Amino acid sequence: MSIALRVRDYMTTELKTITPHTDITLALQILITNDISGVLVVDDSGTLVGILTERDCIATASSAGYYDELGGPASEFMSATVETVAPDENLVDIAIRMTNSRYRRFPVLEDGKLVGLLSRRDVLRALGSGSWFAKKNN
Repeated sequence: MSIALRVRDYMTTELKTITPHTDITLALQILITNDISGVLVVDDSGTLVGILTERDCIATASSAGYYDELGGPASEFMSATVETVAPDENLVDIAIRMTNSRYRRFPVLEDGKLVGLLSRRDVLRALGSGSWFAKKNN
């Protein structure tokens, strides 16, 4: 009998978040200081409203270089369209979804609340642990 791997077993729960009002220069420093490639954007009630990624910041910086100004709230630069997953979804199904998606990370929502983040690295960690194959072959 196979026991499915679940998103909750491999998701990151210690999350870095910013608000839509956070200045882009501060958000960029959060990415660099924490060695992360994206930060979740939440409103004052903690509801997920977007994600700000390295790609967004590079686009912002290159545009700023052209117009000779850098700054503004994260809401102007973030991606508001975010593909999410639930913590009890099957990790293999999400891994397949991830390979067919342009997104490198999926915020994890439970009952509408942000509870984690599943990245490609988290999926690789599941592969590297051997759990993927052990549970698949039971």
